[in-house]
Amino acid sequence: MLKKISALAAGLMIAASTFAQDTPNIIFILADDLGYADIGVNGQKLIKTPNIDALAKEGVTFTDFYAGAPVCSPSRSVLITGLHTGHTTIRGNSTIRGGIKGTKGKNPVSRANLAKDDFTVGQLMSKSGYHTALFGKWHLDGYDTLATPIHRGFDEFSGWLVSYGKTYAKGYWPEARYTNGKLVDIPGNQNGSKGYYTDDICTDESLAFLARQKNAAKPFLLMVNYNSPHSPFDAADSTIYQDKNWSADAKIYAAQVHHLDENIGKIKKYLTESGLSKNTIVFFCSDNGPRSEPSPDQTAVVEFFDSNGKLRGYKRDLYEGGIRVPMITWAPGKLKPGAVIDEPAYFADMMPTFADIARSKISYQTDGASILPFLNGKKATKPRFLYWEFFEKGFEQAVRYGKWKAVKAAGKFELYDLSNDVSETKDVALENLAIVKRIEEYLKTSRTESPFWPVEGRRGTE
Repeated sequence: MLKKISALAAGLMIAASTFAQDTPNIIFILADDLGYADIGVNGQKLIKTPNIDALAKEGVTFTDFYAGAPVCSPSRSVLITGLHTGHTTIRGNSTIRGGIKGTKGKNPVSRANLAKDDFTVGQLMSKSGYHTALFGKWHLDGYDTLATPIHRGFDEFSGWLVSYGKTYAKGYWPEARYTNGKLVDIPGNQNGSKGYYTDDICTDESLAFLARQKNAAKPFLLMVNYNSPHSPFDAADSTIYQDKNWSADAKIYAAQVHHLDENIGKIKKYLTESGLSKNTIVFFCSDNGPRSEPSPDQTAVVEFFDSNGKLRGYKRDLYEGGIRVPMITWAPGKLKPGAVIDEPAYFADMMPTFADIARSKISYQTDGASILPFLNGKKATKPRFLYWEFFEKGFEQAVRYGKWKAVKAAGKFELYDLSNDVSETKDVALENLAIVKRIEEYLKTSRTESPFWPVEGRRGTE
């Protein structure tokens, strides 16, 4: 159910006095298709991620944190609007009905974009006195050139957009960058050259932004949206794991994750050496589960690295492997080092969390709740509902409610007790009819119909 937040949320757990200012800076770092167990702190044994692991050792790790959806666009829509996939505008990578059709390929898809009246985290934080910037992947413009981050509340943006093919057609080596309203050529990547890796561009832009903001009067919100390790297999340095007896694809994938970790290390190092870390809180996570496409080569690699750990499913699944993602929060000196939080939380919670950090009094609607109380070691007094829906394989829904996880697809209701079955192997719906009934009642009011993703022949979930 949508909640209207009209003032400072109760229970701000990171006291303002522990920061250099009353309103700390916020950095949100987002990986693309990084699996839950692709990092060392979550069990990865083969790929080295020392910088991400250091964030966890010095900060707080969430074990039960979820993306907004099992694919990119709707997941990011949840993150940016604070509304889950039953309410946010974008509920899939391509639309079922309507939207704007692309011009490439034999059967171009149609996409939806964030609407003009969507209230975004960029708008919220700007109205709350923050300077806002996003670098890297947006994926919420569809094919609308007037739906960029600059048009949706962010003060600065440089990255790639679906509506400008030159910014992404060459994958990790783009020919141009869309920077604050203008296409800017990247000299090192012209005429097929591979001189400047897109994640390195993103890091350099972020570091330049941090340098500009070091002595600024306003606090800032910086969102750093990397491409790695999304397909294709293409690393900045493919030699890192060349001595391993692995497949060529596995070596490249590992190098992509390793280089992602190196870029995060550069940001962490700058924050520490510049002193910005004294007044900054950093969040790191992924936009959904691993395996960019359900292809044999992608599947072989994520299975080789056990990218999901014990979790069932991949990207495009509403099982845990598709939506449960790494989440680490780092604010040295402000959080208990090495703490682990098992409270369920997800992307819809980030907007109220940012507002809480900013001590914002701006009104907005959200399906989420601030996670700052968890960061101070508090526990939820009662379970709440977390909701997802997805359409690529027909209308599917999922709910997390305390220890329970429900998946509903093709008229079948499955229930899992994640406290002793995180792999979702045993459906216990028949043994827990009272819980099934409670979740079914919630599903009746969990969503509104979308003009782009209609549930054919039905109203809501009836």
